[in-house]
Amino acid sequence: MKKQTTQIIILSVIALIIGLGGSYFFKQKSGTDAEGGANFAGGSAIATVAEEGKVKNGDIFGSNNADEFKDSAQGYLTAGGIGDEEGSHSLLRAGGASQTVYLTSSVTDLDKFVGMEIKVWGETFSGQKAGWLMDVGRVEVINVEGAAPEE
Repeated sequence: MKKQTTQIIILSVIALIIGLGGSYFFKQKSGTDAEGGANFAGGSAIATVAEEGKVKNGDIFGSNNADEFKDSAQGYLTAGGIGDEEGSHSLLRAGGASQTVYLTSSVTDLDKFVGMEIKVWGETFSGQKAGWLMDVGRVEVINVEGAAPEE
């Protein structure tokens, strides 16, 4: 009976160690910390959500690692995509409508950046109507008082 109890205790300790190790590994890979900031490999935590009225030029939100995303674009952010179908926001760029990037974000609230000139990094997806549809993972504020490009 004593041998069986010892084996159960040893297996329980091993399971606990594996569980704690797995939890640590998952936290490191998930990209978030306890405060809701992004915490990606090679960088410290940064905010994923901008506070209204406290955004300033040079602020970065989302992933701290620009190299994590292969696509980027810079322009003036407006609310609304193509109808209700693709994108929650539009990034207007010089060159007219054909240069517009339609955006969604699973990382940060883009509403906080409407009316600003921003640079975004993310992953491009094929859209039904949008020429360029991107899921944004990182936002850098270029100018909080941005202006829409002239057509």
